[in-house]
Amino acid sequence: MDIKIKPIAEVTAQAMELLNKEMGIVDTARFIRQFSPAHGNYTEERDALLAGLTHDQIVGEIKSKRRTTGKAK
Repeated sequence: MDIKIKPIAEVTAQAMELLNKEMGIVDTARFIRQFSPAHGNYTEERDALLAGLTHDQIVGEIKSKRRTTGKAK
């Protein structure tokens, strides 16, 4: 038995084609994304974004944005 090993780029292209055909582009993208490492430091970014705000201020901003976008409470 003769086994032909394909280059990884060819295997990836074939897998992407099959996933797109069977699942659609959106679900394929969601599936692939779960294997991609995250970037940045969420904790540091959150601390910088929320620096100096109280819990009540944060909740107030969330409620205000929900009112203006029409999202449920």
